[in-house]
Amino acid sequence: MNPRILSLGLLALLPVIATAQGTAADYDRAAKLYGKTKDKVFRTRVVPHWFDEGRRFWYRNDLPGKAHEWILVDTKAGKRELAFDHAKLAAALGKEKGGNVKATHLPLESVRFVDGTIEFRASGKDWAYDRLKGVLSERKPVAQVRPKRRRFDEAKSPDAQYVAFIKDANVYLRDTRSNDETQLSKEGKPGDAYEGRFHWSPDSKRLVVLRTKAGGDRRVHLVESSPKGSLTPKLHSFPYLKPGDDIPQSKPHLFDIEAKKEIAVADDLFPNPWSLDGVRWQADGKRFFFVYNQRGHQVMRVVAVDAGTGKATALVDEVSKTFIDYAAKQYLHWLPETNELVWMSERDGWNHLYLYDTKTGKVKNQLTKGEWAVRGVDRIDEKSRRVWFHAGGMDAKQDPYHVHYAHVGFDGKDLVRLTDGDGTHSIAHSPDGKHLIDTYSRVDLAPVTELRRASDGKLVCALEKADTSELKATGWKPPERFVAKGRDGKTDIWGIILRPSNFDPKKKYPVIEDIYAGPHSAFVPKRFQPHYHSQTVGELGFLVVKIDGMGTSHRSKAFHDVCWKNLGDSGFPDRIAWMKAAAKKYPEMDPTRVGIFGGSAGGQSSTRALLAHGDFYKVAVSDCGCHDNRVDKIWWNELWMSWPIGPHYHEQSNATNAGKLTGKLLLVVGEMDRNVDPACTMQLVDALVKANKDFDMLVLPGVGHGAAETPYGQRRRQDYFVRHLLGVEPRR
Repeated sequence: MNPRILSLGLLALLPVIATAQGTAADYDRAAKLYGKTKDKVFRTRVVPHWFDEGRRFWYRNDLPGKAHEWILVDTKAGKRELAFDHAKLAAALGKEKGGNVKATHLPLESVRFVDGTIEFRASGKDWAYDRLKGVLSERKPVAQVRPKRRRFDEAKSPDAQYVAFIKDANVYLRDTRSNDETQLSKEGKPGDAYEGRFHWSPDSKRLVVLRTKAGGDRRVHLVESSPKGSLTPKLHSFPYLKPGDDIPQSKPHLFDIEAKKEIAVADDLFPNPWSLDGVRWQADGKRFFFVYNQRGHQVMRVVAVDAGTGKATALVDEVSKTFIDYAAKQYLHWLPETNELVWMSERDGWNHLYLYDTKTGKVKNQLTKGEWAVRGVDRIDEKSRRVWFHAGGMDAKQDPYHVHYAHVGFDGKDLVRLTDGDGTHSIAHSPDGKHLIDTYSRVDLAPVTELRRASDGKLVCALEKADTSELKATGWKPPERFVAKGRDGKTDIWGIILRPSNFDPKKKYPVIEDIYAGPHSAFVPKRFQPHYHSQTVGELGFLVVKIDGMGTSHRSKAFHDVCWKNLGDSGFPDRIAWMKAAAKKYPEMDPTRVGIFGGSAGGQSSTRALLAHGDFYKVAVSDCGCHDNRVDKIWWNELWMSWPIGPHYHEQSNATNAGKLTGKLLLVVGEMDRNVDPACTMQLVDALVKANKDFDMLVLPGVGHGAAETPYGQRRRQDYFVRHLLGVEPRR
């Protein structure tokens, strides 16, 4: 037994022994937890199969004991019923097969409803069953004809007179009638060459081709120490640009086909592209457009270029003092018939949609508005002039991360909510667009599925409520949703608490945070699951929490901006405030014994917890962490940490701060990680050694990104927390 425990008084010692944690029984229970809860929830999904011109659909329910039932829904009547008499079909199939067929286990495959007939395959034969008359008959299979693939030559002009092609890094034209070749450009050369991406004007009078200046040639080299079937290590090498490296940069070049010459386009509006894409022509051939994302991600433009003069103007000129989240919050939809476009922006502090006039470059209307964030556009209905979208935070009484669906007019008026159940939603539209199937859930609410009208969101009929009876019979308890104020004392921070299945409210439990603070999204689960990955750790005798602090996405722009040039923050002031608030409410939480683990960006953050907040966090397991944002991949780090590389990169590096380490740290890395350069971890190790700091390390040969999620890595992580938070040696 641990010496610290031996030193306790007899009265304190007895209850500790009676409720020991980290035992062999705990490990066994943790290993079986997923299997214990697997396939214990039913009626969770409705996969519609539409027919009758979208008026009706059927779906199959999976039931306990591997049973099934087929449901038929009439959208016009708002009626849900069994699709056919299961017992009659079972009897008919049994008669044909010469054996017993259970009505609850009909062996139907490739099911298809045609009017009153059900066509399916069973026992190696194709059948047709008249569900009204109850008559089963064998049918001949229908041969499937695969459509021929169309070939498309993007280099050919619309009038088919010319073919554009690249030769010796330059643009050439070949006359399809005479076969004569003409060189259009001469300045192309290796490393600054024209690409084979051609954009012809609709009238074939102009051609736009991108010329790309090559970027850096940095490569990462990995040594596979133990390759399969060999005693000799193997060297792997691959391209891998890092923050600050030279990047490929493309710019458009405009050619007059009749004059066989280039029309100069000044690049004042697109001098330093991170990307330049989306080239398209106006229908009359008078202008072409493209989207310019400036390196540093603080400027994004939709640029229009006059095809006659080459003059460039900005239709959309998006500028941010921090960053423009092009990776997750970029949307552009052209409406050429009305000279309009729909654009996504956080310019008013929330992610919303705007309607632009493409003739003037002026905003006609802000389509969505309010203290909530559009999460994505589902479709644009040009005929009715409405935009269909999904968003988070539309209902102030619900979790702001819950996704709801709606549509709104191009004038920004007549906003129609399509979903309202307290949960996060997903929908599927009928083929005719008149109805939608809405499924919603929460971590503490199993899926509910409803049929709703697409025009106004009105409920047509209830379809399914998930059956969790078998899951609950295992002793399963849902995670608890918990909300507390963040660092400013005002902003709600959302998270969940996961308790072990043998939870005893009279005991005191160490707390482990499962962290991922990447700014590209939010990470606290919102949908129902019978099992959450981090429960495997918690089952050994811990309370596990997961929290979305400031700096993560899907809230306001100000909430997100905390991460800018500040990835080291990781939302820790909010996370610590949240856990302290939870500990005040729940005395079973021990805020003096807090551990943390995460991988990739979570690996960076979990180590940072001990470097910057060692007074609160005591133990960390960090997997494949991007510990120095200068050493990791270019796109992710420059988006949040910006460009050029400034002193903030150095200041927030875990390696720079290695001398501040307190507590127990286990670093895990896979030697074949192609996502985060293993040098991130090794350079941190070098800094810890130079700072004379104690730490533990696990290198897994032949393993890539996510080494701690291998069976061995997971076991070592469990042991580390048991040993250093529970104070006992693991008993497996």
